[in-house]
Amino acid sequence: MYLENVVVDAQDPQLLGRFWESLLGCRTLTDETANFETRLSVPGGPTLDLCFELVTEPPVPSPRLHLEVYGGAPDEQSQVVERALALGARHLDIGQRDVPWVVLADPEGNPFCVMEDRPEYAVSGPLSSLPLDSADVERDLRFWSELSGWVPADSAMPGALRHPSGRGPLLELCPEPRPKGADEKNRVHLDLRLEAGEDADEAFTRLLDLGGREFVHDWGDLPWRVCLDPSGNEVCLLPARP
Repeated sequence: MYLENVVVDAQDPQLLGRFWESLLGCRTLTDETANFETRLSVPGGPTLDLCFELVTEPPVPSPRLHLEVYGGAPDEQSQVVERALALGARHLDIGQRDVPWVVLADPEGNPFCVMEDRPEYAVSGPLSSLPLDSADVERDLRFWSELSGWVPADSAMPGALRHPSGRGPLLELCPEPRPKGADEKNRVHLDLRLEAGEDADEAFTRLLDLGGREFVHDWGDLPWRVCLDPSGNEVCLLPARP
């Protein structure tokens, strides 16, 4: 298995998708009414697809997974912030006070940060990190590392993983401020893709053994399996490509 997609719920997939595509320098894959997909390629590192899927629900103020953008040194960080604002972002006050990063909201109100210069972000590319709420950081590190193939990496957060190339964004496991509600759905989630020849049932069993579980939904028949990580964060198991 490998980490393939960062999936973002959107009331207007084209609006939101084009914002993130322009800000991160991605390449359009799919442009449809209910789905906009764009590809982020990190030289010498991973390829991640950002998928914006149509929903009717509005954003939530404190997402369990969000995107963080690499800003760099103060002058460079200011330029990234100004570019984001010109593309439709706005400043957002979430009580952050005096911090070296800048908190913004994208055109649909989803919070994101433009991060300051940190050694661990020097090889991240434009998307510095993906902070994910966790009820048990060590447990969830094992879950995501064994299923995605990403490896432990240095970070200011209690735990972090990065693509085995040593490049690309960090997946940062952050102690959750509160448990995930039973009826709560993450606005942003991750998709894992099976490798060619990998058995879907065996992959699902591995997920269960690592503390995950299947997510029971009423979304109809899907060609992939919707699951939850041990902390209740959604993750989809996608079939291998032909």
